[in-house]
Amino acid sequence: MPSRQAKLQEDTYFRVMRILQDNPDLTQRELAQQLGVSASGLNYCLKALFEKGLLKMQNFSQSKNKFGYVYILTPRGIAEKAALTSSFLKRRMDEYEALRVEIEALKSEAAQPGGRKKNKS
Repeated sequence: MPSRQAKLQEDTYFRVMRILQDNPDLTQRELAQQLGVSASGLNYCLKALFEKGLLKMQNFSQSKNKFGYVYILTPRGIAEKAALTSSFLKRRMDEYEALRVEIEALKSEAAQPGGRKKNKS
């Protein structure tokens, strides 16, 4: 079973690839802001995606980025994003179910006089 850190890293990779697939000419600063991470944290993530062959940079003269490049998912990156989408969705659905159960328990607890469940002793 993957560690919590590995899951967070996988989620970050997924989110980066998802955003860049739709907005390939974002600057690193813009992307970091959208993700809510530091610029150095994003740079570390991008470097890992480049090294894994999931992402590449391409010159593009129409880019709003002053350096004139865009981020492109490689065919391998597109396949990896599809796999990450599936695992991301499963984790989110599991989190949703756990939250739903907790909310129902809290509603039940709040409906009891005094706001607490009675002990069955």
